[in-house]
Amino acid sequence: MPSSIRILAEGNPDVFTRSQAAMAAIPVDFQIPSDPNELPGRFQTTLAAPFSVSGPATYSKGLRSTLYFAPGNQEGWWLRRRDLPEQFPIQVSPRNVWTAQRSIVLRCGSPDNYVRMTEHIIAQRLGLGLDNAEITLGTGDPPLFEVGSMPIVEAIQKVGIVEDPKRPLKYWTAKEPVAILNQRDGFLLFTPAEKGDRRLYFDVCIDFPSAIGQQRIQFCLNNSIFQHGAQARTNCSFGIMLYTKTVGKLFADTRNMGYHWKNILVAGKKRYLNTPNLQHEGKSLEAVWHRACLDLIAALSMLEIGRLAGHITSYKAGHALDARLMSNLYIHNLLEEVC
Repeated sequence: MPSSIRILAEGNPDVFTRSQAAMAAIPVDFQIPSDPNELPGRFQTTLAAPFSVSGPATYSKGLRSTLYFAPGNQEGWWLRRRDLPEQFPIQVSPRNVWTAQRSIVLRCGSPDNYVRMTEHIIAQRLGLGLDNAEITLGTGDPPLFEVGSMPIVEAIQKVGIVEDPKRPLKYWTAKEPVAILNQRDGFLLFTPAEKGDRRLYFDVCIDFPSAIGQQRIQFCLNNSIFQHGAQARTNCSFGIMLYTKTVGKLFADTRNMGYHWKNILVAGKKRYLNTPNLQHEGKSLEAVWHRACLDLIAALSMLEIGRLAGHITSYKAGHALDARLMSNLYIHNLLEEVC
């Protein structure tokens, strides 16, 4: 662990030290070593062909939502609302985060020009190494799939990803070790890549006062690992599930939320209330895989161009802290290119 870590946003160093110790005491449930024969790409990529995927709308009961993916002519990922033809496309960027309290909502220009729960869409950018893409929606309400983001993953794999030899690929890392803390003793730590190493390593730990409990995984990101994690569903407590079906119907942000017993992992205090997936040695790691691949990697995918390299450590973090880390990396000019 680096001896000198810059703590962003006026975080308390003593709290950070205690949180590091608490995470270190939690055993690793699953560890996947990096493959020395797997070399990071040299050129930017895009889709070989367009495709579309559909599913029940996340926030509009009874309606379906469709995502139209197309090869990207511009660098980065761009979301376009076809129902708002006079609005600019929304660049997937920390600059366009409207809120990240419950999910990452991106917006550009008009308050109407937004897309909710973008994390399950944009995670594929770093997760599968798809650098440039354009996604069109007819609404700001994306689909909520029953198996994480697998319909998108499978569709991308079916059409294929192609390199553009005219566009060299840049890798970015932190200029120095940086950490950011939340109000629940959680943190994110970004440690710079070793010289010349363009891979992205993760140590992700969650700690819930429910059946989910403590879970921790370590891995070096590649396509197969991301595909494994992309199967993981969003999780919630039984109380939240009950809330969305009762009192939550009084409020616009939860009134028509499409949670049901197949697309959400529901955890009670001592046991799961539906069947958990992604079992390893008798323990479900679905919650931590979702946290790693469809929350954290999604937020890191807001890097505007290129890919990230280095070591990311996550403890009791969530959407809000993920988004704050990415914003601070840009605000304080903390990224540098990996030579």
